[in-house]
Amino acid sequence: MISELLKQWCDENKIDINDKQLLQFEKYAELLKEWNEKMNLTAITDDEGIAVKHFIDSIAVLKFHDFNGNKKVIDIGTGAGFPGIPLKIMCPEIKLTLLDSLNKRLVFLTEVCEQLEIKSELLHARAEEYSLKPEYREQYDVAISRAVANLPALCEYCIPYVKVGGTFISMKGPDGEKELKAAENAINLLGTKKENVYQINLPDESERTIITIKKTKNTPPKYPRRGQKINKNPL
Repeated sequence: MISELLKQWCDENKIDINDKQLLQFEKYAELLKEWNEKMNLTAITDDEGIAVKHFIDSIAVLKFHDFNGNKKVIDIGTGAGFPGIPLKIMCPEIKLTLLDSLNKRLVFLTEVCEQLEIKSELLHARAEEYSLKPEYREQYDVAISRAVANLPALCEYCIPYVKVGGTFISMKGPDGEKELKAAENAINLLGTKKENVYQINLPDESERTIITIKKTKNTPPKYPRRGQKINKNPL
């Protein structure tokens, strides 16, 4: 079922997907269900739910943003690997970094990368800490995050990783535009500007908002603040 749903969606949206990629998604789903019995990775464990709410939801951004080329992409708060690993499957040439604060998730992702034969840098870190390191700060063409925090806080977590000229992509639910309005000050202070807002429906009719934010100048050195301040007093 997973292959059929993915193939149908990709065909309808004029996105190329080959047999190798479909097999990688099938294997990913198997690993997700297997490991979910040992640790809490997802509440969605049926094949249709995994295909639609994890895989298609993750790759829907390909309708709106070009990931082709050796672009450096960081998935912040990746959890069980979404959207980073599905994007890597679809765009093997990207240089992917997966960041998460829980090491047990990274143990799972290590196994996924090995089984799917894909390369990714795995970072066990809090997002606000590693963007202060010179080797990670403003080094990425794309920072992407799916449903990790409200957008004003998420901007401060993610934008410092993006190089000038790069893009921060936030994948949100139906209230994405409301969050965007609340994040206007943060977007301005962090050296970025709103680029586009896209609304889509997944095959199960659930609504998604994809927000792209363009980095126009360097983020001031005082950002990000400590995590507690980011969450208690968003910009």
